[in-house]
Amino acid sequence: MNRFFLVLVFVFSFTWVEAQNFSTHNVKAGETVEGLAKRYYVPVSEIYKLNPDAKRGLKPNTVLIIPTSKAVIPETKTTTTREFQGLKQHRVKRKETLYSLAKAYNVEEADIKKYNKSLYSNPLRKGDRIQIPVYKTVKVVEELKPTKTYTVLAKEGKWRVAYKFDITLKELETLNPDMGEVLQEGQVLNVPNVDVSEEKEVDDQYSYYKVLPKEGFYRLKLKLGLEQAEIEALNPGLAESGLKAGMILKIPYSEEHAPIAGGSVAEKVNLVDSISNRKTKHLAVMLPFRLNRVDFDSIAHTKQSINSDPYLNASLEFYSGVLVAVDSLKKLGISLKIDVYDTKNSVGEVSKIINSHDFKNVDAVIGPLTSSCFDKVSSDLNQDHIPVVSPIGLNLKLRDNVFQSRPSDALLKDKIVNFVKADTIAHNVLIISDSKASSKANALKQDFPTASQVHSRKDKKGKDEFFATREDVNKGLNPGKNYVFLETNNEGFASNITSILASLISKGNPELKQEAVDIVLVTSHINSAFEGDEINNTHLSKLQFHFASGSKEYNETEDNSFVKLYKNQYHTIPNKRAVKGFDLMLDVGLRLAASDDLYMSAMQAHLTEYVENKFAYKKQPMGGYYNDTVYLVKHQDLRIVEVAE
Repeated sequence: MNRFFLVLVFVFSFTWVEAQNFSTHNVKAGETVEGLAKRYYVPVSEIYKLNPDAKRGLKPNTVLIIPTSKAVIPETKTTTTREFQGLKQHRVKRKETLYSLAKAYNVEEADIKKYNKSLYSNPLRKGDRIQIPVYKTVKVVEELKPTKTYTVLAKEGKWRVAYKFDITLKELETLNPDMGEVLQEGQVLNVPNVDVSEEKEVDDQYSYYKVLPKEGFYRLKLKLGLEQAEIEALNPGLAESGLKAGMILKIPYSEEHAPIAGGSVAEKVNLVDSISNRKTKHLAVMLPFRLNRVDFDSIAHTKQSINSDPYLNASLEFYSGVLVAVDSLKKLGISLKIDVYDTKNSVGEVSKIINSHDFKNVDAVIGPLTSSCFDKVSSDLNQDHIPVVSPIGLNLKLRDNVFQSRPSDALLKDKIVNFVKADTIAHNVLIISDSKASSKANALKQDFPTASQVHSRKDKKGKDEFFATREDVNKGLNPGKNYVFLETNNEGFASNITSILASLISKGNPELKQEAVDIVLVTSHINSAFEGDEINNTHLSKLQFHFASGSKEYNETEDNSFVKLYKNQYHTIPNKRAVKGFDLMLDVGLRLAASDDLYMSAMQAHLTEYVENKFAYKKQPMGGYYNDTVYLVKHQDLRIVEVAE
């Protein structure tokens, strides 16, 4: 009875596997998951997802479920050839014709004429002696290779190649584990061996969208405003294959997703390889140095002025990075004309600068730093359509000449929310907040309706005391994996909660039937509360504290040419302001050298990345441009590292 039940389970399991485009593999001695992934051209993670026990090692004669990739569907090609064996004599009988003889001997009429030249001009007669060719038919069946090589075209990124050959980005990366982050023109890749006629072409009349994990047609309808039938009509074969994470979909053109954006499909490129515009680039840099306030009577007084004026200090640090970038651009053969202006953090001074100088031939303005001065510059230069790039501004008025390089808070929040939602492992979500962050907590509750909430305690008068007890927090945790959102701007509350959470992590004890409790700390709004002296970084590392950020931290131990140049020039290591100055100036300079102007560069949807910052500008409908890319980072071993996605 038990064996019969097991057979039924296997049969139904196998039926399900086949229906879902999977196959099975019988493990042999010495085989590894990594080797099988390469053999079947599927990601290692996909094999582990279907075979969780494989993480403990493979045992001979066990059966694994293997997802089939389009790259390895076995196909065969049959070629039929005829080999000439000789000639056979035949005497024509009554009523025989060329047609009947050809059928009888399994040859073509033309074959008979070829060896009987007289038949080209004379009819076939009874009694004629003719020669019939004898052929041996040979069938050659060859198995087509699952992949072929493909040479990358100019400015062709990963998503374009994936779309062309109808595979996901992950499948492309599996086929080419060493292809690198940025594709180079002329680079040779392995791709599915499909016929040239089946290769898709990217049409710039449309936009393109990358399907996110767990994203179905309902979510796409809410996000894109498209019904399932409309999406399937634009993407032949989708109805049969279904949606897959990393799949590239063609969608109707829209400003929001133009021309090749989506979830997000902006391609990372190295603009050094695309330098084509060698004309001199005229740039203006506007910073609030406020040099009129500096006491130049002595070195000591000058240093004191710098240290006491936050605007001067910030401007000098940013500008130090700008100068290193200018030097780097000139070494690349890019001719530059740089005008530097002291805005004195005054809107009136900005007006004087604009009125007394000709900006009509300026290719781009970087700055000012403060929002009021920036708004004045972008407004006055908008009539001449001069691009104005904001280094640090948020919630700017996005006129159509504005480039906001700092990612918005909404983008940061979406990044961390999507990260938690994308985790396919069963998990619990807990939201902890103080009264001042209640709106953020309520917004997260809408994203995670089943999440529990813990609020900071209040005194008898209803005033927030910015603390919670261990019992308060523990009630919201479950055995297994827990994502905990901590929403606060209060350093003391952040210290209180992180200390409690770190103490509640447990490995579990099977003998006492105690399950492990794993906690991953996240926040939708990173701020100084998580960076103060009261915060224990050991706790943050233990909690794998994840957050989204507009920049990452460079590794001082790595070989970084910018850091070397900066140290040689200024005899100190660069801080975040200096790095931002370098990254932003280098990006603006390279974009102008690789395109006609900044607007064209944004339309080409370049994703560029430098020391700590990356830029992918997207146009707001009826407005300017905003940076649509952010980093996901985490605390690990007392360092902040980028999370591989």
